[in-house]
Amino acid sequence: MSIRLIAPLLAAAALAAACTPVVKYQGYMILDDTPATAKVGEDNMNSVRTKFGSPTQISTFEPNIWYYMAQTTDQFGAYRPRLRGRSIIAITFDKQTQKVASVKTFTAEDGRVIAYSGRETATTGRELSIIEQLLSTLGTSMLPPQDADPGDIPGSARRNTR
Repeated sequence: MSIRLIAPLLAAAALAAACTPVVKYQGYMILDDTPATAKVGEDNMNSVRTKFGSPTQISTFEPNIWYYMAQTTDQFGAYRPRLRGRSIIAITFDKQTQKVASVKTFTAEDGRVIAYSGRETATTGRELSIIEQLLSTLGTSMLPPQDADPGDIPGSARRNTR
């Protein structure tokens, strides 16, 4: 084969390889069994942890709700990542018996967009100008050496000789 035929083929192969997406899997990895198969009234906290592993998140205010979350995204080149799938499985346990009370599955379609506020909280104090910053250091550099020496502490082994 000639170089004129091989060069375009190699260029086309390089371009095709550059356009393949980078797929990322984040969160809980489903291996054998999905947490959605937990049996209501039969499985308890220990059996769920044994079958599916530790949850991704335990509810902050209600420790009897466990969440198993997973997300898949893909990204083409320099473009933003695109969501391919999201799965959140919420397992609620009964408080007394610690058996599974309910299993709910949520997807990306169940999510809501939250309005983010970019406002900042004001802090107390004030900002110093450059002149104020420069003038504030003048007084500290004028101290006599014995006053600036941290070793001149009563009871220390080192004594100043004058």
